Amino acid sequence: MLFWMKKALSYWLMPLPYCLALMVICVVLIFSKRRARAGKILLASGALLLLTLSNKQVGIALLRPLENQFPAIPEIALGAPLPPPLQACRAIVVLGGGHVDAAGLSAIAKLSPAAASRLMEGVRLARLLPEASLVVSGPSAGDGATHASVLAGAAISLGVDPRRIIQIDTARDTDDEVQEIKRRLGPKAHFALVTSAWHMPRAVALMRRAGLDPLPCPADFLTRANRDSRASEWLFDLSGLERSTWAIYERLGTAWAKMQGKI
Repeated sequence: MLFWMKKALSYWLMPLPYCLALMVICVVLIFSKRRARAGKILLASGALLLLTLSNKQVGIALLRPLENQFPAIPEIALGAPLPPPLQACRAIVVLGGGHVDAAGLSAIAKLSPAAASRLMEGVRLARLLPEASLVVSGPSAGDGATHASVLAGAAISLGVDPRRIIQIDTARDTDDEVQEIKRRLGPKAHFALVTSAWHMPRAVALMRRAGLDPLPCPADFLTRANRDSRASEWLFDLSGLERSTWAIYERLGTAWAKMQGKI
């Protein structure tokens, strides 16, 4: 029950649902003679907030501090010496990022952009660490295939030996994943952790508090800057709103974890 209450509350605190709900309430207030002026002010405020959070630069400014906390693993040629912390990893853990359960699509095509980016980084590291296990995580959203099985299928199609893959298909969120990883790999396990760069700070904090020793290997960067400045980077669009949404979502998740003493 607490899990679903958390999901419902976090949904309505996201920029788009929050601003739309606020504007609907404001429209109701406008038709009230006593509160019409307050309704108009709040309606304008809700629209302005939604517009602001849809700006690309606002989204980048909110999300970049999360993405910049851990550096990416650089390009390393096969056979080249590995950084000692990476070479010491005996497992590569790829956290789930969602998929569509559509018939006729390959496992790779079913993955969301975030999940595909995470998995590609995991497969890259698996080639650098041929003895390491590849742990993939994610439950089923209904009666279809689990997310872990879709990730595993995509990894196999990219050349990973099925015998190296460990599936965690019962963890519903990052908290659950931490406990399952601790159970599967051991309480003090050192492993390469792959997730979206904006999600990495919370995931690492949760795992370190649980006694695990993850090596952050971020993927799915959403605030990568172009070398040349472009006027289009100051416009308003869904990509700006997406960045703002993830930034707010992660900060709410971190605040919730701190309230529970998990960080």
